[in-house]
Amino acid sequence: MTGLPRQFGTMIVLAKQPLPGRAKTRLTPPLRPEQAAGVAAGALTDTLAAAAGVAAETHLLAFEGDPDGWLPAGWRLHRQPTGTLDVRLVAAFAAARPGRPAVLVGMDTPQFRAEQLAAFDPARYDACLGLATDGGFWTIGFADPAAAAPAIGGVPMSRADTGEIQLARLREAGLRVRLLDELSDFDTFDAACALLGQAPDGAFAQAMRLLPQPAGKPGG
Repeated sequence: MTGLPRQFGTMIVLAKQPLPGRAKTRLTPPLRPEQAAGVAAGALTDTLAAAAGVAAETHLLAFEGDPDGWLPAGWRLHRQPTGTLDVRLVAAFAAARPGRPAVLVGMDTPQFRAEQLAAFDPARYDACLGLATDGGFWTIGFADPAAAAPAIGGVPMSRADTGEIQLARLREAGLRVRLLDELSDFDTFDAACALLGQAPDGAFAQAMRLLPQPAGKPGG
């Protein structure tokens, strides 16, 4: 197998430093800010581990905050610019290897697995999209990352119809789209609890189960 071309040029993880009061603020209440940051840190840890298993020439961490302790060995760092999420997504793809397929995931789906991204064949499809159950999307990718700017720029984010709008934009651009598995992400504490059944192992599950009662239902 050594010497065969990688499926992707770049595997991107878009994330922010899990700081109290800055990360997963919609988990508070019932969690305290430091507890919410701990859950976010667990999710990021699991996401980076899964992304490391994706066959790519380059692994890129598009990060907001101090990357110390979060940039895995051998990964490249891209510092996110200020701006709306669509702007930051476009910038991340602009940092990918030119002309080579690139895929991106966020840090809100700690249950994702590398094989779910492998379903995107850049030889057959121009783009991929993994919708999220809350109406957004958890992953997006392009056979040529240059297609990201016109396809993503201006798409309204964090809405119940974001995924639907993004899919329409991809198709309007004439791109052949491979829909990937739909996954649940978490922005609320109830959603985080629901994810435990899908991600029962790893740092996210550990962080959730260590929450003391009555702050977290999974702590018992």
